[in-house]
Amino acid sequence: MNPRTRQALEFVLDNLVWFMLVFVLVVFSIFIPNYFQLGIFANIIEASSVLGVMSIGLALVIIAGHMDLSVESVAALSAMAVGILFCSSGIGLGIQLHPEWLMVPVSLLLALAVGGLIGAFNGFLVVKVKMSAFIITLASYIWVRGLVLVISGGRSAQDLAPAIRWFGIQRLIGLPLTAWIAIACFVVFSLIMAKTPFGRHLVMIGGNETATFRAGIRVNRNLIIAFVLAGAIAGLAGWLLAIRTSGATANLGVGLLFNAFAAVVIGGVSLKGGVGTLPGVYAGVLLLSAINTAINLMGLPANFTQVIHGLLVLAAVLLDAFKQTIRQRLA
Repeated sequence: MNPRTRQALEFVLDNLVWFMLVFVLVVFSIFIPNYFQLGIFANIIEASSVLGVMSIGLALVIIAGHMDLSVESVAALSAMAVGILFCSSGIGLGIQLHPEWLMVPVSLLLALAVGGLIGAFNGFLVVKVKMSAFIITLASYIWVRGLVLVISGGRSAQDLAPAIRWFGIQRLIGLPLTAWIAIACFVVFSLIMAKTPFGRHLVMIGGNETATFRAGIRVNRNLIIAFVLAGAIAGLAGWLLAIRTSGATANLGVGLLFNAFAAVVIGGVSLKGGVGTLPGVYAGVLLLSAINTAINLMGLPANFTQVIHGLLVLAAVLLDAFKQTIRQRLA
């Protein structure tokens, strides 16, 4: 195989999920009435904003060779904390700050802090106490969701303060600000992963943690930072959920964890660690959103969504194994 062919093949393998996204959009546009509209494409991007942000943190930890099953519950707790303080109906306390714009950074910092603290707790137990990330974060998934029920009493907080809700209403170039926030997060963290020592070290740790440690890289510190970032980003996803729904309920965000896993795996992140890029994860999120939109337009029952997502994850895992085989032959 000549170098040019090899280079072209590696490019296709690295960006396979983007080709899949384009293929799906073209097929849906041809065969589903009313699918090919700018409004539909804008809706696909808008609907993927919360899931996209949550998938970033999950991808960071998986690329580093670990797991974080708590992100969904962390997002729900962050949203509930914001809802209780800044909603005026239900269990909301209706706290007002002056000037009003202060409620935006304060609520955002609150959500990030809640998520970051739980991420630090997970990271400490995984890295310092040497406990299984799967078990620790599964426990966090359960107790954090339980904490949401405890502090809310199963009730909801409604009517978020207009100054915060503003972000869920305003649009820029046809897209809501929440979608732009998600896109900005993907750009920033993609640059961090590709251009900074921290990002490169995470990939190295996921590839071979022992070898990375022997190379003099501070593995424990980087892993704890990855867990803290995953928690804080989940907190941001919770903040976006709160402003999109103008409040919070005890079951807010249920099911997002599995969709985030699907997006990450479809996006090309290996569950073994050390492989994956955030642009690929964003393509995976858009692919799921595009399929959900098609299901809605065709009027299929919502249960079909879970079936298709499950089959997509299975196909992504098989495809990943196939890609690894091809890469070994190319090496």
